[in-house]
Amino acid sequence: MPRPMAKKGVFASKPKNLKGTLGRLVSYLKPHRGKMVLVFVCILLTTMSNVAGTAILAPLLNGLAAVKNTDDLILTGITRLDELVFQGVEGKLTYLTILVSSIAAVYVLGLLANYLCNRILVSVSTTTMTTMRNQLFGHMQRLPIKVFDTTTHGELMTRYTNDIDVMNEFIARCIPQMVSSVLTIIGVFVMMFVLCWPLALVMVAMLAVMLIVVKFIGGKSQKNFVAQQHAVGKLNGYIEELVEGQKVVKSFNHEEIAVANFDVINSHWQEVSRKANAYANIMGPIMNNVSHFFYAAIAIVGAFIAISSNEPLAFVGIIASFLMYIRNISNPIQQIAQQINLVFMAVAGGERVFELLDTPEEVDDGYVTLVNADVDENGNITESANRTGRWAWKHPHHDGGEVTFTELKGDVRFEEVTFGYEENKTVLHDVSLFAKPGQKIAFVGSTGAGKTTITNLINRFYDVPDGKIRYDGININKIKKADLRRSLAMVLQDTHLFTGTVMDNIRYGRLDATDEECIAAAKSANAHQFIKHLPQGYDTLLTRDGENLSQGQRQLIAIARAAVADPPVLILDEATSSIDTRTEWLIEKGMDALMQGRTTFVIAHRLSTVRNSDAIMVLEHGEIIERGSHDDLIAQKGKYYQLYTGMFELS
Repeated sequence: MPRPMAKKGVFASKPKNLKGTLGRLVSYLKPHRGKMVLVFVCILLTTMSNVAGTAILAPLLNGLAAVKNTDDLILTGITRLDELVFQGVEGKLTYLTILVSSIAAVYVLGLLANYLCNRILVSVSTTTMTTMRNQLFGHMQRLPIKVFDTTTHGELMTRYTNDIDVMNEFIARCIPQMVSSVLTIIGVFVMMFVLCWPLALVMVAMLAVMLIVVKFIGGKSQKNFVAQQHAVGKLNGYIEELVEGQKVVKSFNHEEIAVANFDVINSHWQEVSRKANAYANIMGPIMNNVSHFFYAAIAIVGAFIAISSNEPLAFVGIIASFLMYIRNISNPIQQIAQQINLVFMAVAGGERVFELLDTPEEVDDGYVTLVNADVDENGNITESANRTGRWAWKHPHHDGGEVTFTELKGDVRFEEVTFGYEENKTVLHDVSLFAKPGQKIAFVGSTGAGKTTITNLINRFYDVPDGKIRYDGININKIKKADLRRSLAMVLQDTHLFTGTVMDNIRYGRLDATDEECIAAAKSANAHQFIKHLPQGYDTLLTRDGENLSQGQRQLIAIARAAVADPPVLILDEATSSIDTRTEWLIEKGMDALMQGRTTFVIAHRLSTVRNSDAIMVLEHGEIIERGSHDDLIAQKGKYYQLYTGMFELS
């Protein structure tokens, strides 16, 4: 069976920190201290009502026996009936009525407290998870591109869904049940020692056995629940990848291979889930058998104590209460055992979420900012609060002096740049190039030659370890990333449209653009014509990445989005790759108008689109092996000549 190609991510499995992760998770409840205190009070009242209700059962049963038999029976094993205020059958019935009423009142109080507890916990848990998701999403926006390049989308999505859901279960269900169970065990043991300490010692032995079982089984299941969470992430990642690429799967008849690969991943999830849940599921039956054994033990020991006593009927209610307490104490222990599994799942999910939250954010140590500029007749630059169509780099002075401005012209230079995405794996080797303001620079070469890497470095998606990239004479490491990227517009080969109208997607390039500016940008990209024929024109709703448009139409909208941004520098990464030849010809004039006066970097496999470039760089294995205009490179009859004549006939 073929095995899937694993995609290495930045989130690797590591030793788990149970205490630290739980502490960090519980810290999210700090803003709800008051509500959590009220929750614990409600849990305490609920627990006390259950324990007290069972405790009242002993005098109630003894009282019933007293009414049935004699006026002089021991009610509680301590106080005689004829020593009470109530005398005779009528008094005993009044006494029993009070006991029954007390039980009813206690259970009603517990019911109300339990209801209030659940209402508060729902509010706290949903609010906490909303806060966590907001924090996670906000942090994700500040992560470096490397995280998204090396981690599947499904892996990231699992943190928002499955991992946070199990933490929600931990807060909403696990915490209250654990607290309730512990309080119930404590309360039951206190009441048992009050009623009859010999029988209480039997219960202590029962508790010790149950704790040993819980510790053994819990230890076995912990590592498997952690593995289960990681397996779910891989499973979701593969499903997301295959759903997105379903057309490719069908085009190459890879359905069987896709199923086989899915089988491997799903079988791994099944195996770790089976191991995790096997231990979790045997916990209940084992606990039941232990409680049944001690149920019989309590009955036997209780009967022996009653027979040995001078007044055996006095132990009827006590034995009945103890038998009830066995149920009361075995259920909480089983719940603790079950909740321990949920704790392990919450820890596994929490560590995956905190792993992402702890991933270092994109470092930005730049201090040069981009501002709107006014330039007078003498060339003096001042900052403007309004959009002027001209920009300048604002240099602050650390000594408190006056700021200086450098007009943004679009002069970009690479100086001996060497770069690799991974250590000891260089992608660019000592690359030097320049683009003067307004020039169109094209990069051509085979896949993997380093063309897209150059544009990634211009945007500072990755920082350069060796060499320098200067923008208008400024080292781009000194420019704030947000301002640097604001001066650039990119049209990528893989077009992504957001859910919203066509107008919204074009305006994404500049959120303060007017409708008229968006329409003008669409016209320059030659997108206006087809947009007008959409059902609602510019108000047509696009969903699922614009699935109701052709690939070429989506690309035209992406070009219009770049046009409305009106940047000094354009980066076109295979921007016309999805546009047919006729459409490509139609938008040539619009693209030329868009590039007029702007520095433009073009990556293209269609060499016909770069013929009019000011300079063409031919890359091979991360090095520039040829450079020059189209005519110069054709005359050299080198690599570019081979590429060009291999695709087109020279006229």
